[in-house]
Amino acid sequence: MEIKDMRAFYAIVEEGNISHAAQRLGIAQPALSRQMKRLETQLGVQLFERGSRRIRLTDAGRVLYARVEHILGMVDGTVREITEIGSGVAGCIRLGTITTSGAMLLPELITEFHRRYPQVTFQLWEGEGTRILDLLDNRVIEIGITRTQVDARLYESIVLPNEPLVAVMNKATSIGRDPHQVRLDELKEQPIILPLRWQSLFTTECKKLGFTPDILCVSDSIVQDLLLAKMGMGLAILPISSKTLLTDGDLFYKRLVAPEITTHTVVAWLKNRTLSQSAQHFLALFREMFLR
Repeated sequence: MEIKDMRAFYAIVEEGNISHAAQRLGIAQPALSRQMKRLETQLGVQLFERGSRRIRLTDAGRVLYARVEHILGMVDGTVREITEIGSGVAGCIRLGTITTSGAMLLPELITEFHRRYPQVTFQLWEGEGTRILDLLDNRVIEIGITRTQVDARLYESIVLPNEPLVAVMNKATSIGRDPHQVRLDELKEQPIILPLRWQSLFTTECKKLGFTPDILCVSDSIVQDLLLAKMGMGLAILPISSKTLLTDGDLFYKRLVAPEITTHTVVAWLKNRTLSQSAQHFLALFREMFLR
């Protein structure tokens, strides 16, 4: 396979149909269709399911997509590393982040960085923690912001101080007598909404207190969790930084206590890659602003 075939295949999958991919690649749609048919013939497998308006991959196509994403990430990342070494005032910083940490950290950080280095641009990816580490491993991004524990043998990292989880609730259904905090045992028989990453820990702590939580919804979409809480569907268990995502007078944020449950944010980058000067400046500013 040639790199141009990989890029064409990747564009088709990302765009969802051949016509949009052809526009993205700047080639005619019939030529792109012929290119993909030649690729399938060379590989001896069918990559796309025929007869669907939107592109659907076969099992072989899904395997190829995962490999192509990795290969193109390595190729593009290597080129960027080489061309951006020594450039501290230009270039592009590629960041991946989970929702809550990104909302808490990035707006202020990027604004100040842009003030200091106006020629530097940004590309941002958002996803759950495992996805962010995959993008980091594949060199699609240089810096990942996650709440996932990282392997110190593979990554350099900055770990921010622990952040408490809170119970987010509609003010009309406020739980607990204290206006600022709520005990875990006060959540018994209350419908709970929480991200998957905290489901096991939360359930374990509840069972220690003698009850099984009523988990209504498990969702890694923090904004959706907040909106469900606003609608009175249940209590959302989220990090306190989620307050920055939805400013709403109908929501109460009460610190979860007895026991307190905490989380932390990790900023990570690969040990074996040379960061661009722009990315190094970005990390230096991060330490300056958040690790004083």
